[in-house]
Amino acid sequence: MKRFSSLFLVSLLSGATTLGAYKMLFDGNNSFLGRENSVVTLAPNSFGRNVGLAAETVDFTEAADKTIHTVVHVKNVSRRTISNPMLEFFYGYGGGQQQEQVGTGSGVIISEDGYIVTNNHVIKDASEIEITLNNKKSYKAKLIGTDSKMDIALLKIDADEKLPYTAFANSDSVKVGEWVLAVGNPYNLTSTVTAGIVSAKARNLDTSGIQSFIQTDAAVNPGNSGGALVNTRGELIGINTMISSMTGSYVGYSFAVPSNNARKIVEDIMEFGNVQRGILGVEGGELNSNASKELGISETQGFYINKVTPKSGAQKAGLTKGDIIVKLDDQSISTFADLSGYINTKRPNDIVQVTYIREGKSKTASVTLSKNEFFSTEFKGIELENIDAIDKKKFKIDYGVKIKNITNENLMQYQNELQGNIILSIDNIKATNVETVSKLLNKKDEGQSVRIEMINKNGEIFRIII
Repeated sequence: MKRFSSLFLVSLLSGATTLGAYKMLFDGNNSFLGRENSVVTLAPNSFGRNVGLAAETVDFTEAADKTIHTVVHVKNVSRRTISNPMLEFFYGYGGGQQQEQVGTGSGVIISEDGYIVTNNHVIKDASEIEITLNNKKSYKAKLIGTDSKMDIALLKIDADEKLPYTAFANSDSVKVGEWVLAVGNPYNLTSTVTAGIVSAKARNLDTSGIQSFIQTDAAVNPGNSGGALVNTRGELIGINTMISSMTGSYVGYSFAVPSNNARKIVEDIMEFGNVQRGILGVEGGELNSNASKELGISETQGFYINKVTPKSGAQKAGLTKGDIIVKLDDQSISTFADLSGYINTKRPNDIVQVTYIREGKSKTASVTLSKNEFFSTEFKGIELENIDAIDKKKFKIDYGVKIKNITNENLMQYQNELQGNIILSIDNIKATNVETVSKLLNKKDEGQSVRIEMINKNGEIFRIII
């Protein structure tokens, strides 16, 4: 009995020692060996969301069911006249023949009374627009307004019932790696759902308009344009707008206009009848190691100010050449796409808190955004400004920049002929607005010639080389 008690005591002590060693090795501070400088760290169970590929872990069914009823099929019917000179010459036929063209895409219902957002390129030049809901009901749609720069259009249908609609999410809160669904009508199919993740944000594809896309690897194909990109709660985070592919079909990546940008455009069109654009009033470029080396600065991220527009909000707030913008309100700025994407969600007279670095010190300034029409730039003695609604109506155009003034001595003799003309393209690239033109001209060397196409005050198109 005595020997049995000794054995029991030894066993008990051994077990306690083993348990204590285990706790010390594996349980201390969630790290192997319990040391703070350990190489391996185990995240606590509460860290982040439980993510996986299994259906038990990520369930898309609720988001898909909510979204497919809010995504519509958009049919664009356009007509153009095709003339046949030979028939006209020999048989006297006049007026040509009417040819009907049909295009298709997608749209997203954003209100129960029938407002629908889609891409501008889906309904461009349409003489008729037909909307088909997921329940197969069809309606004629009215075009309320468009924004060709951001590739967004607003439509309206008068349905005989309250419609399901999608709520806008805050696209600034979207995280890279977050699960998303793309819903649309590819290849004329009814609502199709594909899943993927957010691959990148504020993606700049160097287009003439929008410069801040959400990039995703969810499959998007022709016909998906104008459809919804939603999160796992079925909330709208983007409008699918394009794919990057040599074949025109999905090969790995697709792009969407962020919902914050789309919502701002829709609200502007509904409230003002057009898009209200505010500008910060700075020109420059994003930093990287090479640019920073050339500029002789240590910072490698942010937007470097090379020029401040006179009388702009930036100038009034004290921003100067050499300042580096690193944050707008709570949004970090490391690229031009970050900056332009955020400013595109704002209106004239909105106040933005600009955090910038000057001589190594961080400063903050309150900048009141200026109206975009007042934004101007100068190139080779030609001062340019954006065209206004009167110019657009007069010349029947929806883009271009006006020659405001001539200070170039070699062109002074032509000042009366040039001043007031509207530039349509520079080196065969559309002069969409002053921002686009400024970015394009900044890439030109001082002695490099530029080919300019413009329309004069009489509506005649001609070209010059300067």
